[in-house]
Amino acid sequence: MTQRYFIRLLALSALLFVGSCEEETLDDQAFGTLEGKVVTQGDNTPVENVKITTSPSSNTVFTDRDGNFRIPDILVGDYSVQAEQEDFQAAFEPASILAGKTTNVVFELDSLQAANLRPRVPLLLAPEDKQTDVLSPVEFVWSSAANDQDPITYSLELRNGNTGATQTFEALADTVLVVEDLAIGANYFWQVTATDDITEPVQSKIGSFQLRGVSQNRYLFVRNLEGNNVIFSGGEPGGTSAEVNQNEIQLTASGINAYRPKANRLVGKIAYIRTVGGEAHIFTMNLDGTDQKQLTAEVPVAAFRQDEVEFAWYPNGSALYYPNFNKVYSINLDGSGVQVVYEAAVNEFITEIAVSPGGGELALKLNDAQGYNAEVRTVNIASGQVTRTVISGVSGALGGIDYAPDGNRILYTRDVSGTQNNQYRQLDARIFEYNLVSGTAVEIDTRKPAGFNTLDAKYAPNGGSVIYTYTSNDGISERSIRRKQLDTEEFFESEVVFTNASMPDWE
Repeated sequence: MTQRYFIRLLALSALLFVGSCEEETLDDQAFGTLEGKVVTQGDNTPVENVKITTSPSSNTVFTDRDGNFRIPDILVGDYSVQAEQEDFQAAFEPASILAGKTTNVVFELDSLQAANLRPRVPLLLAPEDKQTDVLSPVEFVWSSAANDQDPITYSLELRNGNTGATQTFEALADTVLVVEDLAIGANYFWQVTATDDITEPVQSKIGSFQLRGVSQNRYLFVRNLEGNNVIFSGGEPGGTSAEVNQNEIQLTASGINAYRPKANRLVGKIAYIRTVGGEAHIFTMNLDGTDQKQLTAEVPVAAFRQDEVEFAWYPNGSALYYPNFNKVYSINLDGSGVQVVYEAAVNEFITEIAVSPGGGELALKLNDAQGYNAEVRTVNIASGQVTRTVISGVSGALGGIDYAPDGNRILYTRDVSGTQNNQYRQLDARIFEYNLVSGTAVEIDTRKPAGFNTLDAKYAPNGGSVIYTYTSNDGISERSIRRKQLDTEEFFESEVVFTNASMPDWE
């Protein structure tokens, strides 16, 4: 009896122990509910489609349009709850889940911008505000920096104050920008914006400047760029050799071939030759290079070599004279009234034309098809008759004819070496002045060294000096434009006015 009772007692104890263990396991598996709301920091606007996760892991849910979320049947315990949305900073909240209870949490999300600092306001450095006489192309320089680790890009807005036209340069990584082809003499306004693509962009103050104009530029010349002749205007040189190439302003595009510029300030125009297809035509433009128009059409400019040809203005600017092989044509400034005013022999090519200050006479340089057997003669425009022969019967090339402002002298160049070759190469071209009153010619002494040429000679507007192209006779070296003072008792050395330049005009 005692042994049987003891066995029953052990069985009852085991049953009670098992029952106790099963009750503890059920308590660990108790569940509760997690609910909450997501709003924006500050104005409590509900945020939709926010991803809600927990650690330890449970179900993943997303907020509805009212910013609410609910995770049911979550095991009791302590959790870290995370709210994520791409436009906001991730946020964390603690939550304790109780059996059969609902736990609430609220998230207030900060936007990504709130964690980022705006770039520093750009400071405009160059051109300085209200600066005048700014050279083109213009180098814009500003300073700015990031206040955090976000990369900064810039945009520059540039407005022409004269026309209202606006240019915008975007996605700039540097704080320096060079802009070409701005309007000569125009007033400009500019502003720089900095952005990190996260925070609100910041803008600089508005700066202003004025480009250098052409009002004081008395010189025109040609410079070779990218294989083309390009027309420039320039100002008076300074007092030292280092002050050449003053106020250079490019007037024609580098992509076209334009040359032999000649200004007439009475009408405010520059006439020049430009190649169009296989022909050469006269164009006109304003003194600042704007309003470029083709003048000639049916009758082009033509001579034995297009790069040697020259034309001339009527003194009052109403029309121009130009050559077409053995004929001289005139054409009105509007392109009308094309007519022949002089015709030479069939075998004579008219290459250069100058007109007297009074407008009644033309000086012509004629030559054969190779450029030789050259002659300079004057012709009465009204009658078409030759009035005098300035020079003829000499070997070698002639060129560079021009009337003095007083009408009593004619300038020309002559290759005194007498060389004649298929390349039309000149070996010793010098400047001469012919006196129409005395009928005599004298050399203008430039004291050039052997092996160099002086070409394209032109008088100064007051007749007191001459300007010319100076270059080696090898035909490939750099050319420069120099001027030489006349009628002085002591010799003055020629001074350089422009480098890498030729075909000067001085008005």
